[in-house]
Amino acid sequence: MDNTKYLKTVVIDKLIENEATEIEDVTIDESRLNLYLNGEKTISMMTIPKDQDAHAIGFLMSENVISSIDDIEDIKISEEGLRVDVKAKINEESLQNLYKEKTLTSGCGGGVTGTEATELVIPFNQTAFKIKPQTISDEIRIFYRESELYNLTGCVHKAMIYLLDGTTVTAEDIGRHNAIDKAIGKCKLQKLDTIKSVLFVSGRLSSEMVTKAVMHRIPIIVSRTAPTYLGVQTAHKHGITLIGFARGKKMNLYTHQGRIDV
Repeated sequence: MDNTKYLKTVVIDKLIENEATEIEDVTIDESRLNLYLNGEKTISMMTIPKDQDAHAIGFLMSENVISSIDDIEDIKISEEGLRVDVKAKINEESLQNLYKEKTLTSGCGGGVTGTEATELVIPFNQTAFKIKPQTISDEIRIFYRESELYNLTGCVHKAMIYLLDGTTVTAEDIGRHNAIDKAIGKCKLQKLDTIKSVLFVSGRLSSEMVTKAVMHRIPIIVSRTAPTYLGVQTAHKHGITLIGFARGKKMNLYTHQGRIDV
């Protein structure tokens, strides 16, 4: 896939010690994606204009506005790629929560969620799924090595879902929450089962990142960085195995450690 179309060139002064040199550099494109649901504008999101259909579906299902992929009748992306139209059976109460109870998340890009301000009525995750520490170490090494847009710009986050059969589904975006929504949306559009899976994310594990895993019954979350206190509490409450500082052969197991096969 040609990722260079998501790049923009800028002229900068590169300073090394006391000597400045004018050079061309690349930055990531950032666009406003407008999401329409059943003909009505629902929300605008700042994002990389890539995987827009997966982004829309992942976001709407994370917010419980759409309960099942089977409730979607049609998805259309505009020619310029900055509008997604979704026609689907929706949960009106969850949609109204998105407008009424919306919370500005701590994710890069200023994500919005309607689930943070409401009590999640979701069964405790008792998924009987285990993974070996070596598999986590191997996958997180690949996760960072194969991040093309990050390697080009140093300006994006990445999410990856590791499935039971070893298949991986990845997405990149300027926001951590967007990247997760895109990866989840890709899985939903392909009707892949995420109940026995691991979510790898770049950046900190704040509560809204954990909540997305809760909503989709993903039992394990891994990051190379730290969780917040509320992220740990959310994972503990909902039965999610939370792993931070996964670097080399080391990692910190914060909650529900039994899924790590040691």
